[in-house]
Amino acid sequence: MEVILLQDVKKLGKKNEKVTVSDGYANNFLIKNRLAVPVSKKSIEILENQKEDARIAEENAKKEANLIKNKLAEITLEFQTKVGSNGKAFGSISLKQVEEELKAKYGIVVDKRKFVDKGNLDTVGYYKLRIELYKGIIGEIKVHISERKD
Repeated sequence: MEVILLQDVKKLGKKNEKVTVSDGYANNFLIKNRLAVPVSKKSIEILENQKEDARIAEENAKKEANLIKNKLAEITLEFQTKVGSNGKAFGSISLKQVEEELKAKYGIVVDKRKFVDKGNLDTVGYYKLRIELYKGIIGEIKVHISERKD
């Protein structure tokens, strides 16, 4: 019996694949547990629509990532911190602070776990941080840390 998998099934196949299994396995396990549906004209039509929707969603996500990448290229975030005599900052600027500043000032939401360059920014100067916005699309943002005058 041919079925279309609704979920990944270990040692059988991935979601949305058409596989051939024995009638008993299909009826008593896969269909009963809603892991698959029998192949029919309607189920194939639904599968094709789902694949098209997924493709469109992926294209939209790529376009959005490219727009954010272009916005990030124009932004320089400014931070001020107390600095010792050797130019080293007391404390550091974390990626969480960079994420919050982007959201507050520019409305750009990025996840701090998506930063390619991990680590805290702990000296005065300019930094270029890279952020993976989508698979293969990496945006770059400039961060400037200066000395706070009290």
